[in-house]
Amino acid sequence: MMQALRYLAFSWIVFFACHSDTPLDPRFQEALDNGYLAHEGFVRSLRFVEDWLVYADPATGLIPRNLTVSKDFWNAEDAAADNYPFMVLTTYLLDKELFEGKMKSILAKEKELTNRVDRLPDDFSFSRQGFRKDEINMDGIIFGSSEYIKDGLLPLTEYLGESPWSDRMIGMLDDIWKHAVYDTPFGKIPSTNVEVNGELLQALSRVYWMTNDPKYLEWAIRLGDYYLLGNQHPTRDLSLIRLRDHGCEIVSGLTELYVSLAYTDPEKKARYQPHLYEMLDRILEVGRNEHGLFYNQVNPITGEILDAGIADTWGYTLNAYYSVFLVDSHQAYREPVLEVFRNLNHYEYFDWERGSADGYADAIESALNLLNREPSPKAERWIDSQMQVMWSMQDSAHRTQTEEFKGTGIIEGWHGDGNFARTTIMYCLWKTQGTTLDPWRKNVFLGAKLDGDELEISLLAEEHYSGKLQFDFPRHSVHFNLPLDYPRINQFPEWFVITKDSSYLVHFVNDGKTRKMSGAEILEGIPVDLVQNVGYYLIVEPAEN
Repeated sequence: MMQALRYLAFSWIVFFACHSDTPLDPRFQEALDNGYLAHEGFVRSLRFVEDWLVYADPATGLIPRNLTVSKDFWNAEDAAADNYPFMVLTTYLLDKELFEGKMKSILAKEKELTNRVDRLPDDFSFSRQGFRKDEINMDGIIFGSSEYIKDGLLPLTEYLGESPWSDRMIGMLDDIWKHAVYDTPFGKIPSTNVEVNGELLQALSRVYWMTNDPKYLEWAIRLGDYYLLGNQHPTRDLSLIRLRDHGCEIVSGLTELYVSLAYTDPEKKARYQPHLYEMLDRILEVGRNEHGLFYNQVNPITGEILDAGIADTWGYTLNAYYSVFLVDSHQAYREPVLEVFRNLNHYEYFDWERGSADGYADAIESALNLLNREPSPKAERWIDSQMQVMWSMQDSAHRTQTEEFKGTGIIEGWHGDGNFARTTIMYCLWKTQGTTLDPWRKNVFLGAKLDGDELEISLLAEEHYSGKLQFDFPRHSVHFNLPLDYPRINQFPEWFVITKDSSYLVHFVNDGKTRKMSGAEILEGIPVDLVQNVGYYLIVEPAEN
């Protein structure tokens, strides 16, 4: 009864706020502020897509690697891996017509024109309308395919689930292993490159759960044995370990396999444990600065710092520590995350990657993904401030903008622009707590704030809008069948999730009504009809409350 009275009183507060000069309850003001930030991010992401597509090859529709020296060709490791997938995700959320049309046609044309060895792609020249190089470089083809899988198609599958892009991912993964030619004591592997093998470990671990096909786990174990049980241990046997992207993938990859083994083969996990811990402990010992952030490169054997630059991808490596903490309850691997969060204030406006937006994107993603697991007001403030810096790099006055791109949505004119959209969408989904609109419109603002178990949602339209409010769900288990939502590189974190078999109370604050709904009902979407310039508010909470 007290809860019902509370919401009745709250509804009257909002009613008067909408129809008089009465101030709005501050809880909804924060949700509305989040809606303004999410709206700006979505608009920026859509501008990026629309203006990049102007430069697509007229004959094929494929986007170039970049808009300067590599304007004449498409490639897998850059155009396909870093740029195109986040065009796909942006349009899926914000422009379904562009998603169903141009985005799907690019995928179909890419498969038609660029597959060179079975389903593995190679560079495609626009001027030649054929492959850029006459000779086949199999190592290069496998590298490009692994990049496309890990950086682009895995994140898409995390959000979209089964789709033509997940089919592309699995097809390439199968064919990479079809062409495994490097002999090891543990069987043939497709590469001896630590970046490639780290990426493959991540993909194999997730695709195993997605498909329930044991071959993917068997292949992952072959790589795990190669690094942890052979003579390629990353910190015992190798004189260089790179703790930023293009090297740090092996740390997360081995950890993702370790998490899978915790649920599938505890004996194998136990055999790996001392060797995995040895790697993680040595990195903590010699690989960090005074604030807990990772150096770009160190010699793990001697402890010499080979590149004292600070890795913008610091969270990619911390994901590994936190994942082991989740499965082993090893507190020493949670502490490095907390230490970085305590020190982020030292890295406002930091020159992550010579001032590039891509450096900011990776650093912000690092914080967002771990914030999803460890609440930190200090980290929240840091993320908000650094997003403004990254967004400014899309604006005409910023020094990274060339004359050609001023006034457009293009950020810097290279494939890293896609990471601008990737991290922006991650940020926007945090500000909406995973809620979205179908259809999305530029004149509608949606924001949310989580208060305990209650999700407070604010909607405001500049003109009449009718559509559905969509909610997030446990994608890690629905799309990938993962037994644990451990932190993963380039994932889109789950914030307020609806489970179909649970019950919820939905408080329609404007009219003072409360409705008990099943998760399955809510996941169908809640219809909303918005009056011009009149705020619309909901509170959603588990019915068990």
